[in-house]
Amino acid sequence: MEAAVEVADLVVSRGGKEVLHGLSATVSQSSVTGLLGPSGGGKTTLMRCLVGVQIVTGGSVRVLGEPAGSVALRKRVGYVTQSPSVYADLTVRENARYFSSVLGAGDTTADQVIVDVGLKEQSAQLVSTLSGGQRARASLACALLGEPELLILDEPTVGLDPVLREELWEMFAALAAAGTTIVVSSHVMDEAGRCDRILLLREGNLVADDTPDALRRAAGTEDLDQMFLTLIRQRAEVA
Repeated sequence: MEAAVEVADLVVSRGGKEVLHGLSATVSQSSVTGLLGPSGGGKTTLMRCLVGVQIVTGGSVRVLGEPAGSVALRKRVGYVTQSPSVYADLTVRENARYFSSVLGAGDTTADQVIVDVGLKEQSAQLVSTLSGGQRARASLACALLGEPELLILDEPTVGLDPVLREELWEMFAALAAAGTTIVVSSHVMDEAGRCDRILLLREGNLVADDTPDALRRAAGTEDLDQMFLTLIRQRAEVA
């Protein structure tokens, strides 16, 4: 399968401290790739590199065949940050229709993405009155407007109840099946099993890069939390 993302020997430093240490990885098209690991492991920094908003110290990042951050990628890449990226003083519908007008997608598309993320009943509510999970879904709706080829999601399920998490992961799988490449970060290890491939990050290092089943076999356990701990210990022993 052709690569949607190619990261080679990526090094990032901030404040004089190296935070990503020579990462290399690829992300296949039409797949769900999970960036998993504890907070502070480098997941958000790596995502910022994919979007092209992070200064890179060394190495390279190519997205959909172009250098990350290229003008040609602006309408091909969607990015949802941890913090809601919609206007709090507008309703869900007003936000969606505003961003739709910017992208030239139309009101019908705006209304449909609201339904797709499960916010039909809240479409007339001000974003400021929504719960944290609802705000995250409003941001996701706006990111879907341009039908991005690559969708980058930073901790999209934080604060959501199990039912909403399940619905979002089903949506991610459906989007990937329809051709969208998804990179999604999480520190919740049980979400790893929903991904086609997992990149495990810890302290700016790539601990593992494989399918969930392959990583379970390598760690000798079905428990995903235990899998991560085992792989960390194995890496430490090799080092």
